[in-house]
Parts: sequence; C-alpha cells; structure tokens
Amino acid sequence: MDAIDKAIINRLQLGFPICASPYQRVADELGILETELLSRLQTMLTDGVLSRFGPMYHAEQMGGALTLAALKVPDERFDEVTEIVNSFPEVAHNYARTHALNMWFVLATEQPEQVAMVIAEIERLTGLTVYNMPKINEYYVGLQLEA
Repeated sequence: MDAIDKAIINRLQLGFPICASPYQRVADELGILETELLSRLQTMLTDGVLSRFGPMYHAEQMGGALTLAALKVPDERFDEVTEIVNSFPEVAHNYARTHALNMWFVLATEQPEQVAMVIAEIERLTGLTVYNMPKINEYYVGLQLEA
C-alpha cells in the first residue's frame, strides 16, 4: 500500500457520503480522479488488502441479532467444516485462527431466535460444539494508517 491507498482507507472509515456522486466527492477530497479511486479500491479488494467494502449494519437495531462464534476443528476436517459453515447465509464471515478455537465466524440473523437455530444446525452437520459469544457491549475502534 502506498500513501494514497492508506489515505483512501482512512477517509472511507470516516463514513461514505450520501449524495449523487459519492465516489467523486471522496476522490475530490483526496485530490485524485474518481477512476483512480475506483481502480485502487478494486485492486485492494482483488489483492486481499481489503476483505470487503460495504456498509456496516446494526442488525439489532433492525430487529435481528449478531453473534461471534467459534469451533475447535480438527486440522484434517478444516476444509470440510469451512464449507459447511460458509453454506449458511447467516454467516457474515469466517476465518481461521491459531488457537484451540481455530475457526471463528460471525452470524447475522433477521430475528434473535435464529441464532440458536443456526448454531444447532451447524453443530448437527459438523458434530462439533459451537462456542457462542454474543456481544455484551459494542466498541468502535477506528483504524487510521500512517501515510
């Protein structure tokens, strides 16, 4: 990442403008062309520098629920279990960790009671215990990269 990529990430974490041409407005603020902004965003997504670019919704405020969950997956079953977990539309993202609980994922459901149902189904299909870690408090941690 160069200084412009870092500036793009820093700026977009402050919020996305609600206007007819939001990318143009951000590009103007950064002193670059809109086409360069879009190209750099696509490159960062393609290269895996950014895992996603999109809105963050507060599921609870919309009547749904979010929870962080983890599994202890035997190494030889990791790909199989990943496929099962990722087959659920409620799984927002899933990632491996170097820890006894080596698979972590976020569930986002339309209704709070669906969390338990999805966890039960993942347990049934994998034969593994899902450790549910619901959010107690929410904290915002702003990432700002040095240019």
